[in-house]
Amino acid sequence: QVQLQESGGGLVQAGGSLRLSCAGSGGTFRDYTMGWFRQAPGKEREFVASISWEGGQTSYAASVKGRFTISRDNAENAVYLQMDSLKPEDTAVYYCAARSGPIHSVTIAYKFWGQGTQVTVSS
Repeated sequence: QVQLQESGGGLVQAGGSLRLSCAGSGGTFRDYTMGWFRQAPGKEREFVASISWEGGQTSYAASVKGRFTISRDNAENAVYLQMDSLKPEDTAVYYCAARSGPIHSVTIAYKFWGQGTQVTVSS
């Protein structure tokens, strides 16, 4: 199984950018589809983006499409989320997750999860 650790969160003004990273260890990283999810206070965890094991397929939530970009580097056992044109409603704890199988947007489809990193966007 794989262990995941997110980094790169922080406080940014609206319109700014952040790049989140997720480092994988303890498993064969390239075997997994990777996803990013987020959870705002008082809300359910929601899908943000996913990427297939080889990086050829990606999927985005409508709320972030055109602003966020998911990518991965299997040689580095890492997946990234470039977030541009950030909005206050993007404020949440962001989690990376891994699953065996094709890209998917449902939370319960992902077996392995990181601890999360806080992203706060001020207006």
